[in-house]
Amino acid sequence: MITIVPVETKKQLAAFIDFPHYLYANDPNYVPELFLGQEDLLSPKKHPFYKHSIAQPFLAYRNGEIVGRIAAIYNRNHNAFNNVNEGQFGFFDSINDQEVADTLFKTAEDWVKDKGANLIVGPINLTTNDTIGLLVEGFDRPPMAMMPYNSPYYMDLLTNAGYAKKVDLRAYLVNKANANHRSVLLLDKLEARLERSGIKLRHINLKDFKNEAERIKKVYNKAWDKNLGFVPMTDDEFNHVAKDLKMIVDPRYCVLAVKGDEVIGFALGIPNVNEIQINIKKGRLFPTGIFKLLFGKKKIKSLRVLMLGVLENYRKLGIEACLYGRIIKEALPSGIVEAECSWMLDHNYMMNHAIEQINADFYKRYRLYEKAV
Repeated sequence: MITIVPVETKKQLAAFIDFPHYLYANDPNYVPELFLGQEDLLSPKKHPFYKHSIAQPFLAYRNGEIVGRIAAIYNRNHNAFNNVNEGQFGFFDSINDQEVADTLFKTAEDWVKDKGANLIVGPINLTTNDTIGLLVEGFDRPPMAMMPYNSPYYMDLLTNAGYAKKVDLRAYLVNKANANHRSVLLLDKLEARLERSGIKLRHINLKDFKNEAERIKKVYNKAWDKNLGFVPMTDDEFNHVAKDLKMIVDPRYCVLAVKGDEVIGFALGIPNVNEIQINIKKGRLFPTGIFKLLFGKKKIKSLRVLMLGVLENYRKLGIEACLYGRIIKEALPSGIVEAECSWMLDHNYMMNHAIEQINADFYKRYRLYEKAV
């Protein structure tokens, strides 16, 4: 018999966060999420998401042992901005057992339906600004920073539970040895052309981080507004994310396009801290994990370009190519041997084409699923 228990205590929350570590104990590609980060996401008293929306984590037990987990999510800002009435599920993990998965999904479905939702979408690990999607292609290597990972059998668990594809997300890999350096070679010419239009590229100024973050936020909340499922961040949410990113941002890989005093586009690449995190047991920074993280940062050989956006009025001017080119140019001599560009919507043909032009390989596919409730 399967018993579903809502997570209400600190001990239950720790068990919820730790379950994947046991589930994937023998999987060499599994990267433990940092405990403190997961605790933050799931704690209403800590994360600004809960100022406008609600979520409820659940644990599934069989014979006294945890066999699965899920979180039911009702994002009021998402529904208001997109004029829908959806619920979401996230943080889904289960043993390879359809009965366990079905019970977890039904629990989340009933919960969001009770809140008034007529559709449930996922996996979304809180919001579209966090890790989203189920890995459906590319199981042969670990995920990059802030990207999800799961076993292949999850696809069957979702399909058999009545879920259907909503949209696919793409991740591309650029390898130093195979990359088309054309964007780098042409960078000076492209930037000169932009400068004639009053547009310049520069790196983020970490000494003025607060103001820089405010400028980037304005672009972020406008440049992505037509993407599926996007929700503008509240000021509190953006500041929360910016504070976390500041700890790992390398200014070489955060490039801004500016016209006058206005930021009109930006690209952000972050070191792939998963290279270190994969060796941090159960995602615990203490007592030894913090040293692995601190001393391992200089040895990182890959990065992830996780954001690239340009305001709509300035697209098709070549700014996107320049942003990518500048990051590639900085990465080549720095010891970085590969970069992931992710994620892109499957139907974002313009951006996908631009990435393919630099010989990037489409190497991982993630999927969002949906089901009427």
